[in-house]
Amino acid sequence: MSIKLMIFDMAGTTVHDEDFVNIAFKNALEEFGYVCTRDEINEIMGMPKPLAIQLILERKLEDKSIVSASYVTKIHTRFQEMMVDFYSSSATIREIEGVSDTFRLLKERGVKIGIDTGFDRKIADAIFHRMGWEEKGLIDYTITSDEVENGRPHPDMVYKAMSKFNITDSSEVGKVGDTPADLNEGKNAGCGLNIGVLSGAYRLDQLEQHPHTHIVESVVAIPELLEAL
Repeated sequence: MSIKLMIFDMAGTTVHDEDFVNIAFKNALEEFGYVCTRDEINEIMGMPKPLAIQLILERKLEDKSIVSASYVTKIHTRFQEMMVDFYSSSATIREIEGVSDTFRLLKERGVKIGIDTGFDRKIADAIFHRMGWEEKGLIDYTITSDEVENGRPHPDMVYKAMSKFNITDSSEVGKVGDTPADLNEGKNAGCGLNIGVLSGAYRLDQLEQHPHTHIVESVVAIPELLEAL
């Protein structure tokens, strides 16, 4: 199998996450009067955040007419503020151990490295600034959910990354992520590798229920997996 492009998720896959995203999501919703459990929020993790907010509200409210685009935007803006502030200033922000080495090893094999995310560009750029991957030449392309018509689990972000490198066969692409939204994105795009990682929000028994070619402990296992293939 020849893989030309590997597309990685951010929080929980390449960026250390101790429920940071879940907590910010929960806090933003609570400011508007909606109390959610960790599991309720994890169900929509990995999706574009405005869509995730919309789904949560539709489950919480009998009167769906309240869930207008402007109302969703208001909550999302608050979530965005919390995330940008956190990722810009928190001393706990770091890459998951071994991520830079993984990127470096894949690039030595001639594999392009892409990052896609359910975050919007503003939050993503705050994270990229802290990680320094672009400055070190470790990643080749980034795409966020607000830069395509449809975010996860739709394949739009994968297709846009493919077009960047003139890749027409999605079997030459690998998708890596820690959520069902990631795995369904990979399936819907027809990725040759669709890899779940256990470094984020979901356990093995949970990810196994969703489309995948492999499930590994972390991205550190991927260079060896490619070598074996």
